[in-house]
Amino acid sequence: MSTPSIFNKKDQASVDTLRILAVEMVEKANSGHPGLPLGAAPLTYVIWTRFLKHDPKCPSWPDRDRFVLSPGHGSALLYAWLHLAGYGLTIDDLKNFRQWDSPTPGHPEFGLTPGVEVSTGPLGHGLAMGVGLAMAERALAARFNRPGFELFNHYTYALVSDGDLMEGVASEAASLAGAQALGKLIYLYDDNGMTIEGSTEITFTEDVRGRFLAYGWQVIVVSDGEDLAAVYQAIENARLEKEKPSLIMGRTVLGAGSPKAGTPGAHGEPLGAEGLAATKAHYGFEGKPPFFVDERVTKNFQVRSETFYEDRLKWEGLLAEYGRKYPELLAEFNRRWQGSLPEAFDQAIGIDFPKGGQFATRSTSGTVINAIAPALPELIGGSADLAPSNKTKLDGLDFFGPLNPSGRNIHYGIREQAMGAVMNGLAAHGGLIPFGGTFLVFSDFVRPAIRLSALMSLKVIYVFTHDSVGVGEDGPTHQPVEHIAALRTIPNLLVFRPADAYESAASWKAALSAKGPSALLLSRQNLPVLHPEEFPQVLTGTAKGGYVLREAQGGQAEAIIIATGSEVALALETQKLLAGKIRVRVVSLPSWELFAAQPEAYRNQVLPPEITRRVAAEAGRSIGWERWVGDKGKVLAIEGFGHSAPAGRIFKELGFTSENLGRIIEALF
Repeated sequence: MSTPSIFNKKDQASVDTLRILAVEMVEKANSGHPGLPLGAAPLTYVIWTRFLKHDPKCPSWPDRDRFVLSPGHGSALLYAWLHLAGYGLTIDDLKNFRQWDSPTPGHPEFGLTPGVEVSTGPLGHGLAMGVGLAMAERALAARFNRPGFELFNHYTYALVSDGDLMEGVASEAASLAGAQALGKLIYLYDDNGMTIEGSTEITFTEDVRGRFLAYGWQVIVVSDGEDLAAVYQAIENARLEKEKPSLIMGRTVLGAGSPKAGTPGAHGEPLGAEGLAATKAHYGFEGKPPFFVDERVTKNFQVRSETFYEDRLKWEGLLAEYGRKYPELLAEFNRRWQGSLPEAFDQAIGIDFPKGGQFATRSTSGTVINAIAPALPELIGGSADLAPSNKTKLDGLDFFGPLNPSGRNIHYGIREQAMGAVMNGLAAHGGLIPFGGTFLVFSDFVRPAIRLSALMSLKVIYVFTHDSVGVGEDGPTHQPVEHIAALRTIPNLLVFRPADAYESAASWKAALSAKGPSALLLSRQNLPVLHPEEFPQVLTGTAKGGYVLREAQGGQAEAIIIATGSEVALALETQKLLAGKIRVRVVSLPSWELFAAQPEAYRNQVLPPEITRRVAAEAGRSIGWERWVGDKGKVLAIEGFGHSAPAGRIFKELGFTSENLGRIIEALF
């Protein structure tokens, strides 16, 4: 057991300063959560000052330890530390907590505040993203480390809460972490036994220790979370365990030191003037002005920041020497860290699919990723136990795990929620491009993670197959109807529904070239190839999100059919059916988002405003299509649920035939 001498009054003063800065931020904003900072400050202080390898002067240092505040509502505690540690947050920033255009928002936001590793707040997701961060460290170490050159050798730490552990995504991710034997993953559990509705005894009576032991974790209990030395020793013991992730259960008091200590009222509302004064008095800040920081505390954090700076400089020296010995690996390292694609990528994705062939876009997607994988070593992914159906396996490559850390296929198990969150962690770490597959209907399970991908602008690629009622006999429980429209409502998410093999390849290229996340919606059933010999604009047009696939024959177009995915072939059939009667232009619109981003002149060229007779065809809900068909247009869509039957029969019964689509167009005249 460590002796108490490793901590002194200066350390306790620093802990208490974190507490008071946090509650004063909440009080000034008249909004926020004082309870967690008051109770958990000792736990995080030990991590931040004794273990966390980082450099405030270079927040993007690749080999830094990662710290995740999973209960993001306790953000005031994190901001107080970032200020004291030297990450550039000023006292004025702390005073503007939760205000417009402030770097101290209500919950931590990745990309906004230096030192914030991932956006947290939706409980459980920080815990799950931490699993992805730890998996990324292992994968990158396997790729780049060489004897004497450990470019990647860091830990992932997180503070997790009762609320985190109640969420289903946390259970999935913790189970996966145990199976992956992530020994460099260490979580501090703020075990305060309280939620906003009252004691956890109301709803959370499980044996948390037994649960995590069953997951394959090491569990260490600290009976008094105020005991800095005990917390220190627990973390030391956790670091000694190389084959299991560790959960340190630190017993704390919500709102410790305040009049509301140990009550639900401490969770999510300011202490009030009297409560704040009493809390400050309890911690020896009576009479001190708001946002006061003692010089001893400032010096304490400055000294530690200098040590971190020296560690980073040593690493940079190691990197320079590494480059002299392994120049090709260094070039790859730099490229991957900058987020640029290799020169060989364009050539690898230029696949020739046979003219006249028919392929499911899920299959052509699989062909594409296997073609580009050798040229794109940062590509890593898998499926929520559906790789044979999703076609998401990288052939000839190992599965990632403790015995194969260089593997680029990931077994996620039947854990869609965890898969999405873990992919966010993999992407947020840097140096990797993750993809993951499941059926489109199960995108509902993944949606919170997709939203966070979009919020953080992470390059995560979601592969959603079985994209319509074309699933067939599995019936309405497995037939997505509203999901296409639902995904399109997420800001900053590119949604692709390619019509064939070439659009699939072009969609992958666009997704990999984008700065944020993408969702590829792919068919189970075979679709005819739109070969460039017949449709020369298929590749460049897909890159723009929409294009004229086939012009009207015999003169100026009188009507336009706009379609995506499997319905593009239907549109071409209908154009042929109406030949000689109505001049119809066929437009493929695989990505609304990319098309909307094109110049107005291009959009008007594809969809001329003067042509108001427009019909859209898509095997999903019609919501949103009015944007492209206008007030006078019509939509062939599915407004109810599907049916259990062969796919061809379902499409016919729901009106997805060239005859019915032709009648809809004729009715516009």
